[in-house]
Amino acid sequence: MKKFLQKPYILFIVLGIGILVAILLVKGRAPLQHAGTEMPSKTVDTITVKRIPFSAKVTAYGNVEPTVTLQTLAEVSGKITYLHPDLKQGNSIKAGTVVVRIAQEDYEVSLKQTQADLAASKSSLKQLQVEEQTTRRSLNLAKKNLEVGEKELERIRSVWDRKLIARSTLDAEEQKVIQLRQSVSEFQGQMNSYASRKASVQSQITRAEEQVKGQQTTLGRTEITLPFSARIGSVAIEKGQFVNVGTQLFEALDINGVEINAQLPILHMRALVSHLDGKIFDQPTMGVTRDILSRLNLSAQVKLVGDMPDAWWDAKVLRFSESIDPIRRTLGIVVGVDRPYEKVIPGRRPPLLKGMFTAVELYAPQRQAIVIPRKAIHHGRVYVVDKDKRLQIKAIEIQQQQGDLAVIRSGLLEDEQIIINDLVPVIEGMPLTPIHASEYEKALAKRASRAE
Repeated sequence: MKKFLQKPYILFIVLGIGILVAILLVKGRAPLQHAGTEMPSKTVDTITVKRIPFSAKVTAYGNVEPTVTLQTLAEVSGKITYLHPDLKQGNSIKAGTVVVRIAQEDYEVSLKQTQADLAASKSSLKQLQVEEQTTRRSLNLAKKNLEVGEKELERIRSVWDRKLIARSTLDAEEQKVIQLRQSVSEFQGQMNSYASRKASVQSQITRAEEQVKGQQTTLGRTEITLPFSARIGSVAIEKGQFVNVGTQLFEALDINGVEINAQLPILHMRALVSHLDGKIFDQPTMGVTRDILSRLNLSAQVKLVGDMPDAWWDAKVLRFSESIDPIRRTLGIVVGVDRPYEKVIPGRRPPLLKGMFTAVELYAPQRQAIVIPRKAIHHGRVYVVDKDKRLQIKAIEIQQQQGDLAVIRSGLLEDEQIIINDLVPVIEGMPLTPIHASEYEKALAKRASRAE
């Protein structure tokens, strides 16, 4: 060993041999296989961004009230002689049915007396007319007699002038003419009086006719007839009872229509006017409720609150309430339902009765909008599959939210693919394998069109 160490060149030879062996081993080894660093592709469900028909919907709540409530009061005094058998609370009675009758005898007697007075006055008028015609004929005859008498007087006077007759003959003829003139004057006076006499009788006739009309009206008020088909509310009278003018008889509720004053939070009104976004109303026009309703063009549907899917009715928006409830901060929207008693299904679709609590769904007209599911939104952002099938995160601006839907104001373009399922982890640029959810897309479009 000492000899070996004493010869340095041997050490260099051994080192050289070792290096040579190492080089040969490195060159003869197979190349290393490097594993790739690319993330695995993530499978996601997507839908295509499109503008689709969208109808904004809000729900308000209110109680059913009849369109017309008749509080019947007695208009005449008397004893109740007749009550309809169905005049009881809860029953329904058709329009035109006599339901109450008050004793008519006294009113009939007064009417007959007045009718008799009217007939007498008309008879007096006819008698005056006949007398006038007779007097006119007598006046004409008297005038003719006077004309003849005056001619005879002239002849007698000419004979007297020739002294051919006695003075007494002339005096007798003059007396005769005076009598004829007096007769004409009397008949003329009678003729002049007929105008005032007829006017007096005519006024009596007019007064009697008005009395007859009034008494006929009063007599008609002894019978109470329903002006519309009604459901009877409270009944406050009994047969044989005496009632005075103004006594409440019964309550009748119109069954041809009902109204619901639904209370809608003011903030929810924004959804109903979203289709008018950017339009300006002139101030004078804003004061006309009918014009506002025409511009809004809202439709409505009434549903009973509870598990009754068949209990719904189409409704019409009639008007807004006159003010805002300062406590609840709600606005009343009155809707009407026609024929609420039709198509009743026992146990499934009852009639709309007074006091029922209902949900009123109000719909704005359809408009084209970008609508996506709310679950696709993550803190104001959506996940988009770009053209390279990688994840892109985009910020969006939401115009309104409704149920599980969201209307997008800006941030998305048509034909972009957005992810609708959860994605973990979320790394922008990560590779994706998109699967188009066509059935979900169709269902989304259906819900948006009527916002069901």
